[in-house]
Amino acid sequence: MPFAHRFKNANIDLLLEKEIESLMLKHKEGIVIRLHVLGDFYSVSYVNFWEEMLLRHPKLCIFGYTARKGDNIASAIWLLNKRFSERCVIRHSGNYEAGESHGDSQEPFKEDWSYAAEESFTGASFDCPEQTGKLKDCASCGLCWTTKKTVRFLSH
Repeated sequence: MPFAHRFKNANIDLLLEKEIESLMLKHKEGIVIRLHVLGDFYSVSYVNFWEEMLLRHPKLCIFGYTARKGDNIASAIWLLNKRFSERCVIRHSGNYEAGESHGDSQEPFKEDWSYAAEESFTGASFDCPEQTGKLKDCASCGLCWTTKKTVRFLSH
């Protein structure tokens, strides 16, 4: 992503809310949003914003990745995953196997995170089928949504 750049906006929640409203009107069957191509959840209130969007829009699905661990934001993300497990999948970015104990994670939640690992990871995992050319696109797969197994992504 050589041309990617971050946007800073004090009213990002309002802008996102308007865009989601517009997309939901246009796509009655629902939408799927990939969160944070760059960046991460920056506050509990921002996690709560996504909870509100999921409550308000039953046909909204979100997915993404987080490096958060061991803080209130990570706890809020974990709870969001649990509450909306059919429509919200936020994987932890880390080279870990599902259920693996590691000292820098949240103790109460460590077994329940799903992980997204780097290409160099050698533990129990599967390679992203879309990235390896086994499927034409992410929409044809869904393994990131349906399995707790660690998914390994190719570097790009």
